[in-house]
Amino acid sequence: MVQINISTRHGHLSDATRAKISTKAEKMARLFERLTAIEVTVDLEHADLPVVDIKVSAEHKHDFVADERAESLMAALDGAIHKIEQQLRKYKDKVVERHRSTAAKERSLAIEPESE
Repeated sequence: MVQINISTRHGHLSDATRAKISTKAEKMARLFERLTAIEVTVDLEHADLPVVDIKVSAEHKHDFVADERAESLMAALDGAIHKIEQQLRKYKDKVVERHRSTAAKERSLAIEPESE
């Protein structure tokens, strides 16, 4: 279970808005199963241009960070989540590729006959 923390600067969010943010944040865990915490910070200092910062922590001390400023809170949230999802996909592809290349090397070493 991923721990989700939602905080606000310069204002407050309704319970319904917090629930929407939490629901959208939970979906990131489907992309990468090793997420441990998601921190969403909403800055409402400029009501016409809210800023959403997202920090995602994964196992083995990997952190992914994104922020987005948009004309609406949900647009900013969607933009920040999109950036995090791109980072997670790139990292996951890198990890999977590393394991594939290691496994391929081990298989090729096992297939090659030993020279005498």
